Amino acid sequence: MIVVTAPTGHIGRQVVRNLLDRGAPVRVIARDPSRLTPESRDRLDVVPGSHADADVVAKAFAGADAVFWLVPPDPRAGSVTAAYVDFTRPAGAAFTSQGVNRVVGVSALGRGTAVAGQAGLVTASLAMDDLIAGTGVSYRALTMPSFMDNILRQVDALRNHGVFVAPIAGDRKFPSCATRDIAAVATDLLLDDSWSGPGSVPVLGPEDLSYEDMAAVMSEVLARPIRFQRIPGEDLRAGLLGRGMSEPMAQATLEMWQAKDAGLDNAEPRTPQATTPTAFRQWCEDVLRPAVLA
Repeated sequence: MIVVTAPTGHIGRQVVRNLLDRGAPVRVIARDPSRLTPESRDRLDVVPGSHADADVVAKAFAGADAVFWLVPPDPRAGSVTAAYVDFTRPAGAAFTSQGVNRVVGVSALGRGTAVAGQAGLVTASLAMDDLIAGTGVSYRALTMPSFMDNILRQVDALRNHGVFVAPIAGDRKFPSCATRDIAAVATDLLLDDSWSGPGSVPVLGPEDLSYEDMAAVMSEVLARPIRFQRIPGEDLRAGLLGRGMSEPMAQATLEMWQAKDAGLDNAEPRTPQATTPTAFRQWCEDVLRPAVLA
């Protein structure tokens, strides 16, 4: 049995689909089971509730061979530690008490860099990895740069104004990855019982591009001018607060961007094993263009 957390999110729903397509028995923890796709719901063992709840994870992990672990965003959390580390503590205890063999988790690049300790959301993700590995369960942290799919948050601005923004230098080149590739790597690891112990698996995508490079690709794919605009970090923070994010989480998000602008995502060496197939242009054709034209 494989347990998938956050099964209705961008990554989790693709992991669920991949596992079902490969004939694996799948159990999910779903806060709102009605959000599961109708075609998958009847093929899943569904445990309703939050995977921050000790009773829920104990029930879900009973008899499980492997778990896909993803902490959902909590923009109103009182601290970044609460959002990642404290959220994970009940699961950490349940990995041990329920005899889970392997865990694959979604994390971030940056371990060992000079800025990792002041990288906000990334720093908390790395602390979460330490908590899980410290339980003794075999663990693989998927360490990623920014997701291509995050650009979908700015679809309205792209559609209506031909612009997307971030608080980072427009000419800084860095890796990015598609969520479908993250899901594919996670699926392979969940189905592979040959690995053990703690470790990390970088998921870098096939190329390093700057946001200005991405704007040029988007312009060609969307057949309209697209430009990137750098915004001050405090503008990002103010915008997040204005949309209801707590002050600690807004600050942690800003710190993550500041670390990325200082090279956080550039320290991981690119290897064939870390290079996933979906190029940014392909992602734009397959995912961004339909979203913008919708």
